[in-house]
Amino acid sequence: MNVAIIFGLLVILMLTGMPISISLGLTVLSYLFFLTEVPIESVALKLFTGIEKFEIMAIPFFILAGNFLTHGGVARRMIDFARSLVGHWHGGLGLAGVIACALFAAVSGSSPATVAAIGSIILPAMLQQGFPKRFGAGIITTSGALGILIPPSIVMVIYCVATSGMMIEGPDGQVVGAASVGTMFMAGVIPGLMLAACLGLTTFYRAWKFNYPRMKPAAWAERIKACRESIWGLLLIVIVIGGIYSGIFTPTEAAGISAVYAFIVAVFVYKDMPLARVPKVLLDSASMSAMLLYIITNAVLFSFVMAHENVPQTMAAWIVDSGLNWFAFLLIVNLLLLAAGNVMEPSSIVLILAPILFPVAVKLGIDPVHFGILIIVNMEVGMCHPPVGLNLYVASGITRMGITELTVAVWPWLLTMLTFLALVTYVPEISLWLPRMLGML
Repeated sequence: MNVAIIFGLLVILMLTGMPISISLGLTVLSYLFFLTEVPIESVALKLFTGIEKFEIMAIPFFILAGNFLTHGGVARRMIDFARSLVGHWHGGLGLAGVIACALFAAVSGSSPATVAAIGSIILPAMLQQGFPKRFGAGIITTSGALGILIPPSIVMVIYCVATSGMMIEGPDGQVVGAASVGTMFMAGVIPGLMLAACLGLTTFYRAWKFNYPRMKPAAWAERIKACRESIWGLLLIVIVIGGIYSGIFTPTEAAGISAVYAFIVAVFVYKDMPLARVPKVLLDSASMSAMLLYIITNAVLFSFVMAHENVPQTMAAWIVDSGLNWFAFLLIVNLLLLAAGNVMEPSSIVLILAPILFPVAVKLGIDPVHFGILIIVNMEVGMCHPPVGLNLYVASGITRMGITELTVAVWPWLLTMLTFLALVTYVPEISLWLPRMLGML
């Protein structure tokens, strides 16, 4: 009954159009004030201790690094490099867009930033070359979603924060803890590359089927020049992933280093960003970080209420006792997350549902890393379909297309993403092989 009241109030507040963060906060405070005897002092204490996690510091730094790179000419150079490699294939500019999104995702950690940075450059070029607008819009909207799967990923950090401190007994009696940020980053590499390849194959097939334009093959001198010009942006991938794996620094320290590196590259190496624009980038990053941290704070309170009412433990016991196996549970989780993607953005979904579903998954023997990647891929799909798909709205602003028309445009690639989601769900080794090979599991 209490759970029904909590979720009922949350849904009612969201249906009024109230922001998710405020809906969460009001739901928690109303429930605590009127239906429990929890002292209000504990709420204030939880507000501070809930976000007093070292991993959270990575979020503003990755956001800052992504903003520097978005405005610093890195995206344009990555597109030129990708175009020199595959521009002569069927749908060459579209394939270049997929590759450029994958590369930019590996330095920004954000899907909307990837759509904005790559889409604003490559879509006009595709239209100029004779590609249909729907074709280009579908590629950019879906490929931009790679920003939260290919590391570094802000949503992966949020998943680790949402489940940190949880110690759950698995089916074999062994206590299992939450995944670390570094392990999640490594687990996202192979799924990210596989999804990029699947989106590229869809792009190639449609371009071949409808005989879309192709470019002349680039000379090797042109390819080497494009690689040399983009190398400063590509080096950030090596610094972040290589630094974390080698143990030189933690993921949070890597975020700080990436922000400083991105600033130096944008301002002093490429010189595409004048110093006068730096304060605006800092202000925009601070605003975005504050919004995310406010959502995290209220979600921490929501998780506190869930734990106080023993919701995760009760749900886990009920599912285990009912005989529901891991196969059926993961199917239900996918349907639940895809439904949630219709009304909420990824950070809120992860912060609300991960603490509830995580104990159940561990009880059924599902690896926390595999479960995290499954959630991330669901969030990618959610960002590409209405009514709350962030990538759709960013792409709509770039393409000047309505949401309905854009939704039709993304369907071929969205079906590819759904097929890939089923593959990731039921083939755990896609997520676990690389971390296991690196000795992180």
